[in-house]
Amino acid sequence: MTFNTLKRHFRESFKNLGRNGWMTFASISAVTVTLLLVGVFLVVMLNIQHFTKQVEKDVEIRVHIDLTATDADKEALRKQIEAIPEVGSVTYSSKDEELQKLIKSFGEEGSSFKLFEQDNPLSDVFIVKTKEPTDTVKVAKKIEKFKFADKVKYGQGQIEKLFATTKVIRNIGLGLIIGLLFTAMFLISNTIKITIFARRREIEIMRLVGATNGFIRWPFFLEGLWLGVLGALLPITVVLSAYSYVFDLLHPKLENTFVQLLPFYPFAWQIGGVLLLLGACIGIWGSMMSVHRFLKV
Repeated sequence: MTFNTLKRHFRESFKNLGRNGWMTFASISAVTVTLLLVGVFLVVMLNIQHFTKQVEKDVEIRVHIDLTATDADKEALRKQIEAIPEVGSVTYSSKDEELQKLIKSFGEEGSSFKLFEQDNPLSDVFIVKTKEPTDTVKVAKKIEKFKFADKVKYGQGQIEKLFATTKVIRNIGLGLIIGLLFTAMFLISNTIKITIFARRREIEIMRLVGATNGFIRWPFFLEGLWLGVLGALLPITVVLSAYSYVFDLLHPKLENTFVQLLPFYPFAWQIGGVLLLLGACIGIWGSMMSVHRFLKV
């Protein structure tokens, strides 16, 4: 394709947008409404995904070492734990450190536990984190069989419920996003199809004078691209402005809690890029699918 031909296609695509004003407006509106819904849902689901990952990262296995274990026994136990393929890290916490954590966790009331500093009844502990949080239960079961592993605690019962819940949330979120995108593509495709149907005579005339299918497709391809991009601009602006407001409002209040929102940057660029790409792809797909029926021999 020559530069002049490409320039002609660009010029024609822009002219067509202005020439079919109301249909252009209808197509852009369809893109805008659907991408606005997709954008809001994406922001909510990605933050829920971020929250569940943070919760899963805090999952750990606490291996209480037998009180009769020597330093050599403890080192041997550490090596056994580290040899498990799913284990990510193993941290040692002495019984004195465990007592200090216990005292600190109770705040002012924790001072009563200082009586145990002279005769500490707690055990030394290995704190184990897995590479994948979902492997926690499997790893804990293996460690329970090791010698000198007196007690293995990992929130049995609660952890399984947590992973089951996060899996359901992810699956529901993914299903809804996919369903919403397909709905958006269907609505936008039909809207663009009406636009192209109104210009079917133009396509027929171009075919009669010998224009190739590729030559006919290019202006419609570009027109679909512009419709998708223009339709994505408002949703990007609205979604990111709303998220910025919510982030500034809630972030200071949630700063010291385990619930954290995704930081505005680079999240804003990611969401903006995804919506712009979706708009462009849906616009192009809608145009190509709609014009295809008129190019059949």
